[in-house]
Amino acid sequence: MAKSAGSAGSKDSLASDTPWERAVVVGGGYAGLVTARVLADHFAEVLVLERDPVGPDTGVHPHVPQGYHAHALLARGGDVLERLFPGLRSELEELGAPVFDYGERISFLLPTGYAPRDPVGVPIQTCTRDELERQLRQRVSALARVRLLPGTRCETVTGSGPGRLDRVRYRGPDADGPTEVTADLVVDASGRSTSVDRWLGDAGLPVSGKAVVKAKITYTSASYARPPRDSQDFDIAYQMTFAPGVPRGGVVLAVERHRWMSSLFGFERHVPPADDDGYLDFARSLDNPRLAEQIKNGTREGEIHRYTNPGNEWRLHHKNARWPERLLAVGDAVCLFNPVYGQGLTVAVLEAELLARLLRERRAGTRDLDGLSRAYQRGAAALIKVPWTLASSSDLMWAPGDGQPRSARFAHWYNRQVLAVAVHDPDVWARFVRVLNMMAPPSLLLRPSVIAKVARRSLTRRPG
Repeated sequence: MAKSAGSAGSKDSLASDTPWERAVVVGGGYAGLVTARVLADHFAEVLVLERDPVGPDTGVHPHVPQGYHAHALLARGGDVLERLFPGLRSELEELGAPVFDYGERISFLLPTGYAPRDPVGVPIQTCTRDELERQLRQRVSALARVRLLPGTRCETVTGSGPGRLDRVRYRGPDADGPTEVTADLVVDASGRSTSVDRWLGDAGLPVSGKAVVKAKITYTSASYARPPRDSQDFDIAYQMTFAPGVPRGGVVLAVERHRWMSSLFGFERHVPPADDDGYLDFARSLDNPRLAEQIKNGTREGEIHRYTNPGNEWRLHHKNARWPERLLAVGDAVCLFNPVYGQGLTVAVLEAELLARLLRERRAGTRDLDGLSRAYQRGAAALIKVPWTLASSSDLMWAPGDGQPRSARFAHWYNRQVLAVAVHDPDVWARFVRVLNMMAPPSLLLRPSVIAKVARRSLTRRPG
């Protein structure tokens, strides 16, 4: 029989700046940590249930297989993360994670040629997910209102009343039996392994539909010692995959502690090997030679890791007419992106920012959390729509002639034309960079000046 956890305090004892008593976050990875940071401003107690036995110095943990691979924190995501965790950028920079202008220190091979090496006014920082999660976990764990429970498995989420899921049963590593708590808000941050379908089904509620776009990409990654920064003129070397003719790609990122983080990736049968010789040969098969140069000249540190991602999957909770009160989903638990586009970390922190805004609005109004979960899922869907459309439109093209929507075919064609113009036009490249980093909407690439350049190129290349 489950025991009930003690109250975080009586209603009378709650501080005036915490209008709600308890929030529970299922999952203590990146999305769970940034969400817990937001919740700590509004709840007297925030329980974070993390199934792996993590400690303050833990970075990547076993249930995040993609954590060993290169990650991109887009410029917009970096800005929001810095607002939530002031000083984080400087702390990472002190560890050797460089901050630089996206246009100046990147050797970016597009399918149409190399991008211009001109400043674009978009500063970014490169680091490993391992170090990023370590820094976030240390900061979140230090918050007085947060209790991070490592080695703790969420058994189920049930309801204290009809139409809501707000009771969490969990079991810690040394517990004789499960513990059960009722929360004002439950956040599913458990990633791709989410049990939300079971929670909904057990409660007699409909399971949310899914949108799935398959694109089987395999990543093989390793890190290498990096020479002093003044010995190379780039912090990122990248070769972009592009359906259907460029199925191989890769990236090396300058990251903290004087290392290169290298990830080679390939579509379907183009699987990067996991041995040193095969890994280097795959890098040499790419058209951007800087990746192979760094791998050949570097000394590998740690193991070579491989991970296969099947594509994109979006749980359409915002369309579920009976989505329960007091439950919401964040990060990969709601939308799993193909990592090749580097959108996941940024979307997760934008979702946390959205939740913060909605909670502030409730505090200033009725302080009633009913209706929050549906409002959040609709808002999250609006955030997800643009990166999802960009990623899925590209991934649909890996199987040409297989009934792709006309809109996806046009978007893919137009993107290629934009990239062809961008290699000779710094202004178009700067616009593309801003869209890529979610600093501007895709409509920036549909302005009359850009359309005119695309049309002029298309006309001059038309056979006469």
